[in-house]
Amino acid sequence: MPKTPVGRTAATRAGTAVKPGKAKLSPRAIAKRAPAPRSPAAVSRRLRQIEDKRSVILAAALGLFSRFGLHGTSVDQVAARADVSKSNLLYYFANKEELYVSVLRELLAIWLEPLRGFHPDQDPREAIADYIRRKLLISRDQPDASRLFCLEMIQGAPLLRDELGRELRDLVERKSEVIRGWVAAGKLAPVDPHHLIFALWATTQHYADFGVQVQALTGRTLDDPAFFEQTVANVQRIVLEGISAPS
Repeated sequence: MPKTPVGRTAATRAGTAVKPGKAKLSPRAIAKRAPAPRSPAAVSRRLRQIEDKRSVILAAALGLFSRFGLHGTSVDQVAARADVSKSNLLYYFANKEELYVSVLRELLAIWLEPLRGFHPDQDPREAIADYIRRKLLISRDQPDASRLFCLEMIQGAPLLRDELGRELRDLVERKSEVIRGWVAAGKLAPVDPHHLIFALWATTQHYADFGVQVQALTGRTLDDPAFFEQTVANVQRIVLEGISAPS
């Protein structure tokens, strides 16, 4: 008759089960339980899906914020316009303020991109003429963006002040040095870089921020190709004739 293994109690012999310890899994079993690693293509596809969803939400928010402002727009309205659930929207943006600031940061990046192109080796007339065209293209194609930025500035930029004090200021200072170099080289008439940049912003963005006024007075908008080219040519001539170096 076999001996009872050491450690077994009478209760075990009587049929009361002793709770076994947690069994160790083999490496093969662990590998089977672990989720399969995603392929690079799957990861890339997922990242694109996330970015596409964010873009849809940001576009919907821009349309509403530019018309009603931060306080006149609700998360529910943005979610409805983006055709997503409120919970899905809040997965990408923690709250309305974060969404609003994200929209403004995207606008700032778009708005500043043409200015980044200024380079000391460029012909200043060509650089500034190209800048005017690109800024007017933004006013034509993204008027909501320009209007929202204008609205934020009028309100004192409460949620964008840090961005203005860092990125915008640094970029303007760098490009002001480029303009000063053009003036020092005799390629431009003496002009204060800040006032030149302010004038360029004001002139080009007028056609978006005051588009209704432009249309009321001329009967035309920048969507009219002929009027767009006429606007570009006139703004370029007005600015460039004012800052051309004396012959």
